[in-house]
Amino acid sequence: MKLVIVSQVTFVEALDQLMPGFDPEIGKLAQRVLINPRKIDYHTGVFATKITPAKDGKPVTIELIDAKTKEPKDTLEVDAALIATGRAPFTQGLGLENVNVETQRGFIPVDERMRVIDSKGKLVPHLYCIGDANGKMMLAHAASAQGISVVEQVSGKDHVLNHLSIPAACFTHPEISMVGLTEVCSFTISKIPLLLC
Repeated sequence: MKLVIVSQVTFVEALDQLMPGFDPEIGKLAQRVLINPRKIDYHTGVFATKITPAKDGKPVTIELIDAKTKEPKDTLEVDAALIATGRAPFTQGLGLENVNVETQRGFIPVDERMRVIDSKGKLVPHLYCIGDANGKMMLAHAASAQGISVVEQVSGKDHVLNHLSIPAACFTHPEISMVGLTEVCSFTISKIPLLLC
C-alpha cells in the first residue's frame, strides 16, 4: 500500500496584487516562477473576515469578502490557517506623554534624522526613534540603517538616511529583493522636478 500526501497551500492577500509594495513586474515574475508551478492557490483583493476553528471533524472555515465592496466573496475550507497580517508599532506605555509626544496612528513622529518631534512640532532633545515605532519604513533593514544613522548623529556626524537606498526582501526560495525607485515611484517623483535638483 502506498501513502500519497497531497499538499495544497492557499493564501489570501487584501491588496490587488501579489507582493504588494514591490514593483508590479517583480510580483508577476514571482507568480510565474514561484507560484504557478506549485500547488498554490491564492486570492487577492479580499479580506478574511471570519475564521472558524476546526472542530468535531469539520475543517477550518475562512470567510472572505471583497476588499473594496465588502461583499461576501468566498468561503474556504482548510486543514489549518496561519495568520500573518502585517506589523504594528509597539508605542504604548513608553512614557511619551512625559515628554509631550503624541503618536500619529500609533507611530512616534520623527524628522529625517530620526529625532523625536513633540506635539508642538519641536524636537525633543537627545531622543531618537528607529524601526517600526516611527513608521518610516517597517523593515529590519530600515531599522538597522536608522540605528546607524542615529549613532552617527550621537557621535557628532551629521547624517540623513536616504530610505530609497534601503533594500526590501521577500524571503521566498529563491529570495527576492529590491532597492531604490520603482517605475511607479520614479514617475510620481519626476512630476516634481525641484525635488530631483
